[in-house]
Amino acid sequence: MTAFGAAINAIFADPNMSVAAEYRVGGADPAVSVRVIKSSPDVVTDWNRASFVQASIIFDVRKSDVPAPEVGDTFTIGGEVFAIREEPQRDTEGLCWKLGMRDGA
Repeated sequence: MTAFGAAINAIFADPNMSVAAEYRVGGADPAVSVRVIKSSPDVVTDWNRASFVQASIIFDVRKSDVPAPEVGDTFTIGGEVFAIREEPQRDTEGLCWKLGMRDGA
């Protein structure tokens, strides 16, 4: 395992950095237990010579836990369901997926 792999595993194991979630392909059972890093950065969108700031929901998940996420797959955290809304993107090292999410299934 590389130093980056070991660091990613330590970050995802830390309950201060990540949360437990249930992953479902296409939103259907069976559920797979995973850990995700959830963030909500503001995103600036330009439209018709105006800029709008809107909140977003981003999940980082280890590729070893979710090898092939797709739009429509869901994660449940504490009873709240989030669905992947855009094509997943890999990080530079190919260890994690960055997932644009929407709340509600």
